[in-house]
Amino acid sequence: MREDLLLPFPPGCVVGALQRRVKRFIIEFSLDGRDYRAHTNNSGSMLGLARPGTPILVSPAPGPGRKLAWTLELVGLPGSRAGHAGTGSWVGVNTLTPNRLLRAAFAARRLPWAAGYTHFQPEARRGHSRLDALLTGPGLPPLWVECKNVTMVEDGVAVFPDAVTERGRKHLREMTDIAASGERAAFFYCVQRPDALCFGPADYIDSLYADLFYQGLDAGVEAHPYFAPINMQGISLGVELPLAPAR
Repeated sequence: MREDLLLPFPPGCVVGALQRRVKRFIIEFSLDGRDYRAHTNNSGSMLGLARPGTPILVSPAPGPGRKLAWTLELVGLPGSRAGHAGTGSWVGVNTLTPNRLLRAAFAARRLPWAAGYTHFQPEARRGHSRLDALLTGPGLPPLWVECKNVTMVEDGVAVFPDAVTERGRKHLREMTDIAASGERAAFFYCVQRPDALCFGPADYIDSLYADLFYQGLDAGVEAHPYFAPINMQGISLGVELPLAPAR
């Protein structure tokens, strides 16, 4: 139900059919026999998702001044009937969702690992870096959080990243340093697809990221992968997924 959603979609969303990814941040889709372009903020590969003819959900731009009138929110899961009469399975590809969901979940007190923290500062600066969130509370160590969007699942394992990511490696190094300093460092992995049973780093895509991930865990970095249930009305926070055994 819409009132249970932490992140409702805005009015005016429509379902179209993906045609192709034109550029890194632009896709083409068809709707009612006409072709349109939409903005996508997902810089990853969206491996296995960006297939011609796949149903997609796009939201209208918040104002008239933007170059593209639509934003890509959801992609139909391959093999499902997503978008047909509102049924099927969706994958969330909007990379702003994890940050928004983290903040909404914190406000709703849905994060047990953040119990006792009372203040949420987005885009917090630490040294020369800017991290997604800083949580503080009386008598508690600072809790730094980085958010990641997860759209790839292999054999029931949600994996990140879906492409080699130097930026992701940088974040792992920074968070490991934070944990070593005595402060808390946590990754919020937002798993925006329904077929995940657990989570792990995609070592077969970026082996160095995987190595740094496990080094971070050994140093005290926390990993909190959450299933994010999706329907055509919006996105919720589901259960925290277990970590897959290290390979």
